[in-house]
Amino acid sequence: MTGSRPLRTLNAWVFYISCSLLLVSCWQRNEFPADLPIDPVIVTPPVQRAVEAPPVLVQNADINYRIEPLYHYDLKGLVVSYEHHSGNYSLHRLWNDHINVADVCVVWGENATGIDLNRIDFWNGDFTCNFETRDPVAWEKFRDDQISNNHLLTDDPAIRKAIGNVRIGDQVRIRGWLAKYSNDRGFSRGTSTTRDDRGNGACETILVQQFTVLDSMENGWRTLMAFSLAGVIASSLIWLVAVMRGVF
Repeated sequence: MTGSRPLRTLNAWVFYISCSLLLVSCWQRNEFPADLPIDPVIVTPPVQRAVEAPPVLVQNADINYRIEPLYHYDLKGLVVSYEHHSGNYSLHRLWNDHINVADVCVVWGENATGIDLNRIDFWNGDFTCNFETRDPVAWEKFRDDQISNNHLLTDDPAIRKAIGNVRIGDQVRIRGWLAKYSNDRGFSRGTSTTRDDRGNGACETILVQQFTVLDSMENGWRTLMAFSLAGVIASSLIWLVAVMRGVF
């Protein structure tokens, strides 16, 4: 119908513009705002205290695990990268590791408050947190004793869900034990006990007792992403209903 052409054209423009904005905002959604409010506890380094505790025995997916606590550990940090794991894929499947649910990379102290983190690229591999920059100023300021990659262990569904919802820019508090663990299929992994080590074995392995998001990052890109997604959905539904009713 002739009268429907302006509406059809308008709806098409809304759809295409929304799709374009959705792509751009999705790409930029993890950009740190310059005025990101940092919880004061994020400035403080992790707290570690030796503990004598019996091994924790866990069974998951018919695999028996032995977890040996070494230190009480209290980590507060800003999430810059993460990788969720499944025991059904990759090396976790090969090693029958169903309790290392994620690697979460965080920064604290001056790295969280005194550097433009957008000038540094962070990304997780299966078991590592990597970072690089072409900005010599950012590299000079960055302290590699104020970043850690954390292998998070849990068999608790509520903690697993909380970890599964983590996003870049979250300010988190992780409390539990630094621990080494093994399973009855021959796999074992230790843990770092210092923030000064580097390379293989430098990651902290944490049996998580509490995982708390203190604050979540909001920026204009994430707001735009939400609005543009709503535009894509709304214009698609309008087109579908209009076609079914013979309007378009």
